[in-house]
Amino acid sequence: METTARDVLTLSVDCGGSGIKAGVLDASGTAHAPAVRIETPYPLSPERLVRTVADLAASLPPASRLSLGMPGMIRHGVVVATPHYINRAGPRSRPLPELVAAWADLDLAAALESELGIPTIVVNDAELHGAGVIAGAGLELVLTLGTGLGSAHYDGGRLAPHLELSHAPVRRATTYDAYIGEPERRRLGDALWSRRVLRVVEGLAPVFRWDRLYLGGGNSGRITAQVRDRLGPEVVVVPNSAALVGGARAWTLWGDDRP
Repeated sequence: METTARDVLTLSVDCGGSGIKAGVLDASGTAHAPAVRIETPYPLSPERLVRTVADLAASLPPASRLSLGMPGMIRHGVVVATPHYINRAGPRSRPLPELVAAWADLDLAAALESELGIPTIVVNDAELHGAGVIAGAGLELVLTLGTGLGSAHYDGGRLAPHLELSHAPVRRATTYDAYIGEPERRRLGDALWSRRVLRVVEGLAPVFRWDRLYLGGGNSGRITAQVRDRLGPEVVVVPNSAALVGGARAWTLWGDDRP
């Protein structure tokens, strides 16, 4: 029987600072098994991440291609910089020189292709998230709220060069990462933290002048109803599961022209 594009299954992996989720989906974004999640193991060398992905793949239905999103600056499947995986125990712990060296300029897409034997896309995790939600029209910005702040933007459905917005100063010497990341949400509580998210949205609006802004990530569901009402009609709060859907849709958006 002839195989159609819809029959092609994608292993979609969303790597975060605190957890790694994986699922297998068809081209329409329909899951073919319940997604699995593990705590992100630390210290996390590239080899350990590759083994972890292989182990997750073994627990799911076979797939013919892989999409993986991870924190940091990724260009053409090569890790330019990653903020968490160079640290001994994850976010905000001490960097280890050997991990800094191991991750620098690593062709992670090639390493995963070699291990799993399937074509692989590796992008920033917010970019993968965006692939699952964008409409493909106008300027669309994606902000993911989790351990820190992730960002991606698309012009007419085309992925723009990645900017590490999380490292930009937002208040005195405070970065966006520190301003609305998970430690501050826990310290402030959801109500005060949500107001900070609103201030970030209002501050970035004249910078990007987006047609649509998507707020996703693990903490997007914690934005209070009062703040949601003030975000405006061009701002959409989307579920964190969009990243796994984005893994399947990425191949339709980008095809052989992998970012």
